[in-house]
Amino acid sequence: MSTVTQYLTIWKSAPRFRLSVWVLSGLSLLLIWMIVISVGIGAVSISPIQVLAIVLDQVGISTNGSYEAVQQAILINIRLPRVFLAVMVGAALAISGAAMQGLFRNPLADPGLIGVSSGAALTTAIAIVILSTITSPLIEFLGSALLPIAAFVGGISATVVVYRLSTTNGKTNVATMLLAGIAINAMAGAILGFMIFLSNDDQLRDLTFWTLGSLGGAMWSSVWVVLPFILAAIIFLPRLSRGLNAILLGESEARHLGVKVERLKKMIVVFVGLAVGAAVSVSGMIGFIGLVVPHILRLWIGPDHRFLIPGSAILGGLLLLSSDLLARTIVSPAELPIGVITASIGAPFFLWLLLRNKEFGGYL
Repeated sequence: MSTVTQYLTIWKSAPRFRLSVWVLSGLSLLLIWMIVISVGIGAVSISPIQVLAIVLDQVGISTNGSYEAVQQAILINIRLPRVFLAVMVGAALAISGAAMQGLFRNPLADPGLIGVSSGAALTTAIAIVILSTITSPLIEFLGSALLPIAAFVGGISATVVVYRLSTTNGKTNVATMLLAGIAINAMAGAILGFMIFLSNDDQLRDLTFWTLGSLGGAMWSSVWVVLPFILAAIIFLPRLSRGLNAILLGESEARHLGVKVERLKKMIVVFVGLAVGAAVSVSGMIGFIGLVVPHILRLWIGPDHRFLIPGSAILGGLLLLSSDLLARTIVSPAELPIGVITASIGAPFFLWLLLRNKEFGGYL
């Protein structure tokens, strides 16, 4: 039986399969619509027709569209990289959250459990408070790239330490990984507090803004730097869906079903570390996306990771893009930290979820 025939058979016999396909298709269309809306809203308004004309002209398709040169410059150099970065960061955080919840078999899990966010925050604080005050040819050469590089290195380093601590004789204990992550987060938080104590007013303002998240510095260079890491996670994490579905039954059961559990754990930690480390390095710390998005989808389409992981990527990009649009327009011409928006959306939803289902995991 061919793959197409198998999917047609499933389509006819499985209502949940049909619902999942419709939900993912609807979210994809909504994301495309939101991208067009977001690039057109700002101090200089650009209509959807003008957006389409500018983009087509850029790829060599002449449209003779009616738009001004300033609209073209703003769209290409400012808004498009910011929109693409918002979609990528949101997708990275959400898909990582879905994978971590599957790995820990706990809907409360998020990417921060393996220390990647706290490690990135710590090295960024060190870069802001200490390294930026040192006169060095290397630091001068790095310039504005110093903070993203420091954040990425810190996030990956913390992930490696947590994985090493939880692995013995080639076997990774998930419970030990959770405890190691808590310990690393606590240590990083303590050192971060000390960095805040040492900082001056300007450094403190930079630290505060970074820890609340922002996409205000988005450029095409930022997009190209993080694209390989986030794209790798988006491509390869869905390939681990069957293993994650099996591991929900327990590690022993998954092994009996032929899943290479230790390899699965390692692959998830690697891709989550790369994706979240890259995302945090360019956007700062943005909360609730990795926690809330998989919850929302799990309520809609169920726990099947074949749909939950790609759906989380789409909905995560959509939610962060919408939050960024609010952040840059709600108090215009000023800009709110995007973490304020995501927390304002995520916290009430999480409280509602808590009241609706007091025993977490009831719908896993």
